[in-house]
Amino acid sequence: MDIQKFDCESLEKIILENSQGINTEFKRVFHGRGGCFEGFEFLTIDSIDKILYVVFFSEVEPHLEEKLLQLFLKLYESNRWSCVILQKRYILKEASVILHGELPVESYVIESGLKYNLNLLSSRNIGFFGDMKNGRDFIRDNCKEKKVLNLFSYTCAFSIAALEGGATSVVNVDMSKGALSIGRANHHLNNLPTKQIQFMPYNILKSWNRIKKVGPYDVIIIDPPTFQKGSFVVTNDYDKIVKKLDSLSSENCLILSSTNSPDVDSKYIVDIFTTHAPLFKFINRLDNLETYPALNADRSLKNLIFIKEKNNSI
Repeated sequence: MDIQKFDCESLEKIILENSQGINTEFKRVFHGRGGCFEGFEFLTIDSIDKILYVVFFSEVEPHLEEKLLQLFLKLYESNRWSCVILQKRYILKEASVILHGELPVESYVIESGLKYNLNLLSSRNIGFFGDMKNGRDFIRDNCKEKKVLNLFSYTCAFSIAALEGGATSVVNVDMSKGALSIGRANHHLNNLPTKQIQFMPYNILKSWNRIKKVGPYDVIIIDPPTFQKGSFVVTNDYDKIVKKLDSLSSENCLILSSTNSPDVDSKYIVDIFTTHAPLFKFINRLDNLETYPALNADRSLKNLIFIKEKNNSI
């Protein structure tokens, strides 16, 4: 997609176009982060049922911010959305604010018929990453009667998808006990029993023996943060995960290896597998959603699929 000349009138048009036929499911109605809309790289807008959720990733010129606020009021008054929320992500620990309307007592997002709890007034992540839909759908479609390891599980969205797809068990590992608590609630929200699920609140890089003890695993999901102070840096630590895969995996183990770091391209990940896990053959990269356009695909989300093959060593 080429760079488009852009203004608030163009923004209104694209939001309305992307909102046609919209239903209760999550949808990104504007994605400026991919660099396709000149001057609006700071902006993303999501439709979450009746909520319009807006994020500024950098400071906005006062005259442009005023025009945007007028547009958000206009969209609210169209009665398509009953609440408009703004998060200024660039301000550290700045909570989101309700610009118009009222936030429901319970907020959750619907994706592929499944529900996930949200914290829409958070200063950072709301508990759900909408760009990962194709990855979750892939896991749901490939986990029947499989034992699944979900590394960096956050609020356990992959676990929900895996169980919906018929997984026999899931191990969710994340050092945030709070995120895992939300993950447990997400299972209950979807009426999924947690008997066959384990929640491990551990630093992954320091807990391999505990994780391995419950294996081997038929499907492994690697979805780390780009940077987590004191625990994980994708450019330094991804290879440490990949080196452990052979000892954690069963025959024909399927891997979903994910990163959205703009500093890491697909080749970087494939080369790490070639060097440190040669039994795993690269199969393909999943398509990203069309609602997340990007000038440079390798600076956007990368969902790479690998499969373990005994005769693939080099």
